Amino acid sequence: VTRGSTPEDEAPEGTAGSTFMVPKKEISMVPDMGKWKRSQAYADYMGFILTLNEGVKGKKLTCEYKVSETVEKLLDLLGTLDRWINETPPADQPSRFGNKAYRTWYSKLDQEAEALVLAVLPADKCAAAPEIAVYLKESVGNSTRIDYGTGHEAAFAVFLCCLCKVGALRVDDQLAIVFKVFNRYLSVMRKLQRTYRMEPAGSQGVWGLDDFQFLPFIWGSSQFVDHPTLEPRHFIDERVVNEHHQDYMFLDCIKFINEMKTGPFAEHSNQLWNISAVPSWSKVNQGLIRMYKAECLEKFPVIQHFKFGSLLSIQPIKP
Repeated sequence: VTRGSTPEDEAPEGTAGSTFMVPKKEISMVPDMGKWKRSQAYADYMGFILTLNEGVKGKKLTCEYKVSETVEKLLDLLGTLDRWINETPPADQPSRFGNKAYRTWYSKLDQEAEALVLAVLPADKCAAAPEIAVYLKESVGNSTRIDYGTGHEAAFAVFLCCLCKVGALRVDDQLAIVFKVFNRYLSVMRKLQRTYRMEPAGSQGVWGLDDFQFLPFIWGSSQFVDHPTLEPRHFIDERVVNEHHQDYMFLDCIKFINEMKTGPFAEHSNQLWNISAVPSWSKVNQGLIRMYKAECLEKFPVIQHFKFGSLLSIQPIKP
């Protein structure tokens, strides 16, 4: 695709009228939040999260599911990001947090993002690469602050949602999207967080759910719905975590917290400790969805960074 292509060139016959655009920020002041909540983007994003939530209900990470060519290509993309971490060792520096080598790693992604996305897209959708690549770049943390938080995680979900919208990912890819692609993304993010000692973005400290992630707790709790033996009270038991973390995303998150934090669980992860007292996984799942909306999607400091284009549109939802 030539960089200076005009909108006419970008609409092949099959996608009449679809003109892709480079996404930009639209929520610049607190009063703009209403525009976001009424937008097509909000409806599409929540719809995507909830569709995947239903799709993984009661299923283990190790269950059988289809792995399409696009999914394989996405795993290659994430493998590339992972390899770049190995090639970019942390710098010697006085401060423990925010290792500056992260910026070197990030600049590689900044240069290559569009090409990486092109490799995943079907040939007739290559015009969407510049738009979709923005979300990939937003999904790995902030290179100025060297931090990572739920807004970056959301950008990766948007990236996947956009791939669904252009038809690169399909309805029958649902399980692979969460269990293969998102799970691999998580492992790369954990490696980034550890290697470069990234700061939690806008962390609520002990009052937040987790320093870095939220979605795997939602989808992970859905995996447990109607489980015959494992109840919410079991996830604070390290034996249970070690035995079942390969099957359940939620436990894998707990395992990572246990590795990264010291001291009593109730002190360093108070919100999760409270969740362990909820009687059923479906109650946990519903509560986490409510909390996600309130703590992430309805918080101006998170949403001000969100970018909107043709695929994730700020236009109000059609009545």
